[in-house]
Amino acid sequence: MNPVVVNNVSKNYGDVIALKDLSFSVEKGEIFGIIGPDGSGKTTLFRIITTLILPSTGEAYVDGFNVVKDYKSVRNRVGYMPGRFSLYQDLTVEENLSLFATVFNSSVEENYNLIEDIYKHLEPFKTRRAAALSGGMKQKLALCCALIHKPSVLFLDEPTTGVDPVSRKEFWEMLKRLSKQGITIVVSTPYMDEAILCDRVALILKGSFLKIDTPENIVSAYDSPLVSAKSAKMSKLLEDVRNLPEVRTAFAFGDVHHLAMNQGSIDLDKLLEKIVNMGHKDVELKWIKPTIEDSYMLFSENNNTN
Repeated sequence: MNPVVVNNVSKNYGDVIALKDLSFSVEKGEIFGIIGPDGSGKTTLFRIITTLILPSTGEAYVDGFNVVKDYKSVRNRVGYMPGRFSLYQDLTVEENLSLFATVFNSSVEENYNLIEDIYKHLEPFKTRRAAALSGGMKQKLALCCALIHKPSVLFLDEPTTGVDPVSRKEFWEMLKRLSKQGITIVVSTPYMDEAILCDRVALILKGSFLKIDTPENIVSAYDSPLVSAKSAKMSKLLEDVRNLPEVRTAFAFGDVHHLAMNQGSIDLDKLLEKIVNMGHKDVELKWIKPTIEDSYMLFSENNNTN
């Protein structure tokens, strides 16, 4: 059995449906990403698999152990890093790490090889209280504490939210090294650019999966010609292009808009002329290649129309 198996898991809070019939599995040593915005169900799913809450329906397994019936065995096999920093703020780096090792009847020395690459960044601050660490250093300490008992599966819930770009890059390099050591990693993130760093991803929206595949396959499944658009009045441009028959969907992407076009022959010069005739100035149009974020937006739109 794969290290993580989820079968038809749902979670309801009264009339609120947080998760809807989710199923997936994760292979040993794989980095599996759950990608979606805040409120899409990522944390609820993680809390079910790590035995913190019960599913309403369905079953989940870690290393073949049922997360409800065998919760004690599951807790010994998982490392969990919640989205919010949850270590002891008044303890030092060294004290936090020793405490978590002791809880799992282990020691820092016993599994130091697992955290050595990460801890070397923390070692100069080992006597500093956790509350006084920077965001990137807190992140590294939390990862060390999640690894110190040598888990077979590591669950990381939005680990890079609010962290600077350099620390984000370092963190993902650490995850790649851990996966090569055979540790299975399930990570959630709202950042679409991090999806391409995973071996496979599940795109989630409102408690349902839109698509599960490799990042490359998800992007290649994008089935619309894509145009980047700019004008002097970007807000009005977005409103206007959404009413054009050639345009399937249009979304703001930074300082440009991405227009997913309907299939067929699209003449950019004619499209430019239409937009100019709507009163727009300084219009720029060009063909572009889709990203995983474009795919997510298109799948979301398709899901809303089904």
